[in-house]
Amino acid sequence: MADAKTEFINSVNLNAGSDFPYLVLDVVNEQSYPRNPGFQVMHWHEDIQFIYVLAGEIEIKTLTTSVSVGAGSGIFINKNVVHLVSKNNTCHYNSFIFPDYFLKFYFGSPAKDFVESIVGKEQIPIYHFSKDIENHGTVLATLLRLSELEKDKTDFYVYEVLVSLTALWLEVQKNVHLPSEKQDTVIHTRMQIFLQYIEQYYGEDVSLDVLAASANVSKSECLRCFKSTLQTTPYKYLTEYRLSKAAELLKNTDEPISNIAEHVGFHQISHFGKCFKDKTGFSPRDYRSRK
Repeated sequence: MADAKTEFINSVNLNAGSDFPYLVLDVVNEQSYPRNPGFQVMHWHEDIQFIYVLAGEIEIKTLTTSVSVGAGSGIFINKNVVHLVSKNNTCHYNSFIFPDYFLKFYFGSPAKDFVESIVGKEQIPIYHFSKDIENHGTVLATLLRLSELEKDKTDFYVYEVLVSLTALWLEVQKNVHLPSEKQDTVIHTRMQIFLQYIEQYYGEDVSLDVLAASANVSKSECLRCFKSTLQTTPYKYLTEYRLSKAAELLKNTDEPISNIAEHVGFHQISHFGKCFKDKTGFSPRDYRSRK
């Protein structure tokens, strides 16, 4: 994973340089407050992350799996795990990002073992806490408590957060255990190659033949890998990736829209405009003006 993640964005904690590097993102549909690097593209954190869904439904994709999380449920995303969080229709969720040393109390503390038994373990890239599972209730109640703390910050906010995070981790320890079998490392390796190829060549003509050949597999095996891990097709993933890159260029540059379309791999600007509006609800021109 250490080599694979270098191909994706390291979404650095916006509060990393402070004395309290705890970042809470309030995300409504496709808007994040505050705006965070890596949002809406495949990325990874050096910190651990929890998400609590307040309304609607989101989908979390890693290099090897995909899971949908509905309102009242949550998810744990381990450090250094390449992932993407996307909305299913409308959604509202809070994301809590913080370093694992928050949970270790002090240098040499025996609590260190309780943290390192899960944090950084490749066998647990993500863990879904469902409102339909009774044992997950305390974890979800604590995540809701963290969301509520953001609404009315008192003089005790920092300490209330730290107490809640350690209580949260205690419940995680009670519910999360290392799986007895290792993940399918073959499909994991192939997906790394496919996604790295798209990252590098998305602006060119990327056919299914070429993508499959990048990992020395058949077209049918390439399709199977994408379906079993990301629940999508290579073409749909490539299109989504191109559109995310186009959105960045529309927001951050003054390049003509036709040039942006060509740069990200769309040879017909009319097709680009249709795909972009289907994805964002705005034409490229309106999206740029809105940003």
